[in-house]
This record gives sequence, C-alpha cells and structure tokens, in this order.
Amino acid sequence: MELHNLKPAKGSTKKDKRIGRGAGSGHGGTSTRGHKGAQSRSGANTKPGFEGGQMPLQRRLPKFGFKNINRVEFNGINLDTLQKLADKNITEFNHEVFVQNGLASKRDKVKILGRGELKSKVSVTAHAFSATAKDAIEKSGGTAAIAQ
Repeated sequence: MELHNLKPAKGSTKKDKRIGRGAGSGHGGTSTRGHKGAQSRSGANTKPGFEGGQMPLQRRLPKFGFKNINRVEFNGINLDTLQKLADKNITEFNHEVFVQNGLASKRDKVKILGRGELKSKVSVTAHAFSATAKDAIEKSGGTAAIAQ
C-alpha cells in the first residue's frame, strides 16, 4: 500500500445528487419536486407551525397562565450561608457584603430565608425577610433591618 493508491472504503462515499441538470441525471424535469402545487414553485416556503391547513397545534391547545408585571424577583440567601460568613468574622451583613461574597449581583433584591441554623449574633440589612429567618436572627441576639 502506498500513498498514490489509497482510496476510501467501498460504500463510504456517495456522489452528490445533481438536481435539475437534465434528464440524463435522473433528477431533471420536475427536479424531485413532484408535479404542480405551491411546493414545486421557486421561492416556496411555509410559515412555522403550518400544518397543511389542519388547525395548528398552537391553536388547538387552550390558553393558560399570565405574567404578573408587578412581580418582585428576590435573590434568596439562607441562614446557613450567613453562618458560614459569620464563621469568617463577618457580623454586619448588607448589600455590599453580599455582592463582595458573590451571593448577589449589584441590582438584585435580597431576601433572607430560614433554612439552616444561625448561632452567631449578626446584624442583617436586606430587602425582605421570611418570618422564620427574622425570628432566628433575633433569637441569636442579632438585628434584622429592611433596606430601602
């Protein structure tokens, strides 16, 4: 075997189908498009979701739900996360501290949630608190203030 007599394995390559290049190609005449009709013409295309005149799926299914334009999206931070930071000698929690530690981005609204245990006395300033989180912070001797 030498470089000049290498060739692909039998059946691994196929010739391109040359459409519309005369009767001898086997794909002349109608050029594999069938006879007449919209899809046989040049420039033919159907809209996305068109099902040949059948009632399309998006119209067969019922409408449901809505988007509440007044929804306020909070970034939740749990008590166990606050405890991990408190173990690193952080006792004052505000938005800047959350951003510096990668728990929130600059424009996020922060809500403190009640998962986990808080043993340290900390003061927390956030946009919102769950009832259990607020109780846990106050039980540990800390303060929970709502930021504006």
